[in-house]
Amino acid sequence: MPVQPIFTLVCHIDDIPARGARRIYTSAFEVALFRTSDNKIFALKNECPHKKAPLSEGIVHGHSVACPLHNWVIDLKSGEAQGADKGCTPALETNVDESGNVYLAIAQANGAAA
Repeated sequence: MPVQPIFTLVCHIDDIPARGARRIYTSAFEVALFRTSDNKIFALKNECPHKKAPLSEGIVHGHSVACPLHNWVIDLKSGEAQGADKGCTPALETNVDESGNVYLAIAQANGAAA
């Protein structure tokens, strides 16, 4: 039986810079919340699959983030490395309500995606 995620309020969309990131912490690991130029919110484990650099310090372009250490490009939806690079960081489910409140699937962050 699949685990149902529990969504927990983590911030407001305005707390995340456009084309930027904000870090939050769960009991399992650090999470990077990303906001794209079209105001979509994505969440990844804040760790590049290559050398473990913090993805929250990378450059957001489109629906990807470039790792600040070696420029690996990571898809914000799947966490998969793009191009010739191979690797994946856990992607977490998010929801944004009509007031701009951002919710993270914490149950997923605390176990299933780790």
